[in-house]
Amino acid sequence: MKKKLEKSFKIAHKEAKIGVALVLFNFIWWFGFAYGLGSKDPSQYTYVFGLPAWFFYSCVVGFIVMVILVILCVKFLFTDIPFDLEEEGEE
Repeated sequence: MKKKLEKSFKIAHKEAKIGVALVLFNFIWWFGFAYGLGSKDPSQYTYVFGLPAWFFYSCVVGFIVMVILVILCVKFLFTDIPFDLEEEGEE
């Protein structure tokens, strides 16, 4: 049972690192577009679908990119771990 717990903790640590990487990527994406494009004078803004470009790319496109990345990570990188720790045959 101890080996099973150790394996579960290794998997949990790997998945936590993936989660932190996703959060950092999301923040860098948002910050880069929001303050990169949004630091100009408002009279110089360009617009996409009626929204300022900085808002569209940081919030709308950023959300869509993050949803896709999270779906891909859950589908291909995360592992299904059973919550019951009992070995077969143990009571």
